[in-house]
Amino acid sequence: MAKQDHVKITFYNGENIPLELHKVRIVQKLNLVPIERRLEALEEGGFNTFGLKTTDVFLDMLTDSGVNAMSDNQLAAMMQADDAYAGSQSFMRMHKAVQEVLDKKYLLPAHQGRAAENIIACAYIKRGSLVPMNYHFTTVLAHITQYGGRIVELLYDEAYKIASDHPFKGNMNIEKLEEVVRKEGASNIPFIRMEASTNLIGGQPFSVQNLRDVRAIADKYGIRIVLDASLLGENAYLVLKREEEFADSSMEEVIKIITGLADIVYFSARKLSSSRGGGICTNDEKIYRELEPLIPLFEGFLTYGGMSVREIEAIAVGLYETLDESMICQSPQFIEYLVNSAMANGVPMVTPAGVLGAHVNAMEICQHLPQTQYPAGSFAAAFYLISGVRGMERGSLSNQRDEYGNETYADMELLRLAVPRRVFTLSQIKYVVDRLAWLYDNRELIGGLKFVYEPPVLRFFMGRLEPVSDWPQKLMAKFKEDFGDSL
Repeated sequence: MAKQDHVKITFYNGENIPLELHKVRIVQKLNLVPIERRLEALEEGGFNTFGLKTTDVFLDMLTDSGVNAMSDNQLAAMMQADDAYAGSQSFMRMHKAVQEVLDKKYLLPAHQGRAAENIIACAYIKRGSLVPMNYHFTTVLAHITQYGGRIVELLYDEAYKIASDHPFKGNMNIEKLEEVVRKEGASNIPFIRMEASTNLIGGQPFSVQNLRDVRAIADKYGIRIVLDASLLGENAYLVLKREEEFADSSMEEVIKIITGLADIVYFSARKLSSSRGGGICTNDEKIYRELEPLIPLFEGFLTYGGMSVREIEAIAVGLYETLDESMICQSPQFIEYLVNSAMANGVPMVTPAGVLGAHVNAMEICQHLPQTQYPAGSFAAAFYLISGVRGMERGSLSNQRDEYGNETYADMELLRLAVPRRVFTLSQIKYVVDRLAWLYDNRELIGGLKFVYEPPVLRFFMGRLEPVSDWPQKLMAKFKEDFGDSL
């Protein structure tokens, strides 16, 4: 494919801001409720941002899953859906897109990314199995441990430095990988998992060269590589921007190189193609046959996998749109702008800016709080209270207890402010920065949280908490003192 010109817009006045390469054709009304109502909403939701209702949320930066803006072509494609239970033409179009974009011959549909994780874990994880990975994600950890497996996270030390200029903090530590394989034995390692890009340490990508090195170890010991490709487009975009070898390459070339290095590729279409669904794909017929019977058991027939055929049509179009750099670049550019602007106001952020969202260093901001009081969860609640913006805690609340019921503390305490593709305007991003700056200046008013209801699995979704003091009321009073009647 011919060299693709990377998206760069220079302003005559020297200002460095991202430019939206799309126009808005459908709008959805937003509400910014008063701070008094926001405090009530927190109390009703158990001081867990997952418990908030969208009627009380101004900017929903909880996640990019299922909330990326769909294109006009995706919406149009949904109207031609073939709703046959078996042999649907819609699935055939999705299958063709997987073959042409991800370069994989076989496709197994699943209703979302975590369903694909369950299928893979069910097929390959046994009690005592160990899965090396560049970092865990909450649901994949839950699926692996549910089937009796363990994980080991193999990152270079640079990945744990929140403020850094390393371009690929999601790289797997190759030396540690070989050490683990030798110690555990290849027969006890069903696969090596690579996540594009590492969600829980700030949306950080891995390099193509690092994946090649992982492939060399996998081939040496006869171990499969599983790629979580949910944020593959954004990882490929940052490869174009940061890995010198690919400076003149296209999105299509980089994506195919990455998927070609993996034996199994699975994805959440909520992220990869701005639509709801998922899938598992491979070029290995043996793998396909091992996973095939689990799809009708857990998901649905092989040509819909629990998905609406309308969504399947949207996935097919969305996969092709993943090759469009002007579409993929919008979210990373907005994230970079948010990160740089927040840091200019003194707010500590994860750097370099990654993908999916901007990540605020709540550990540093709330250093007066012990991890036993969940600093990132407290900061997420405080930020919603003073802004109406819903982010997601990515810290110890998102961890799970060990087998003895002991708390396991996260390496980082982060507030993730997701920036879905083509959803927010630049003025809304500036509002986020403004409120972050104010909260940072008043950070000593933020107090801790404690659980009052804690589910045994994925507690961050449904758990309920309460403040350890009356700090929310004091924070609200300070807000009203500074902002008066402003929302």
